[in-house]
This record gives sequence, C-alpha cells and structure tokens, in this order.
Amino acid sequence: MARDPLVLVQVKALLEQISQIAPGHAVELRIPPYAAIQCCEGPKHTRGTPPNVVEMGADELIGLLDGSLEWSDGIRDGRITASGERSDLSQLFQQAAATIRIAE
Repeated sequence: MARDPLVLVQVKALLEQISQIAPGHAVELRIPPYAAIQCCEGPKHTRGTPPNVVEMGADELIGLLDGSLEWSDGIRDGRITASGERSDLSQLFQQAAATIRIAE
C-alpha cells in the first residue's frame, strides 16, 4: 500500500497531538502504513508484540477526531481493531476530538 505524502503529514501531526494528550507507553496505536505511537499511562512495553494494540486506517483516525465516526461503530464493523485490557481508547478520542483541529 502506497503512502500519500499529504496523509502522512496529517497522520503524524494528529498522532503527535494524541501522544501529548495521553503520554505513556501502555498502548500501541497503529495507523498503517503511516505511523504508530505508544501512548497512555500504564506498564511500558519493550519487547515483542505489545499486549495493548489499537489499529485503524487514516480515514478512521480522522473520523474519530472530526466526529464523523464513533469508536463503538468502528469497533463493531471492524474498521478499528483493539486488543488488550487497556485498548479501549474511546474516552481518549472523545477528549482528543474536543481539542484537536483537523487540517483540511
């Protein structure tokens, strides 16, 4: 899958803002093929597959932040996958949507 350079810039900027809202290393938030971050307080993961992983596409990330996608809908229809006891980021995305502005 090719990476759109404009989407890459937007995803990285959004992930940077999310990491500022929820610093930490307990959850790996993946937006393939663009970027991934570790965020949220809790035990730090250092080796192998992280125990708490959330993965979604760039469209889903933007949708969660601009209000066009609800966390529960993305989970239910498979556009968002989340595994691990700390992987429910619904509250984080509600908080982030209130503060992050999406660049057009």
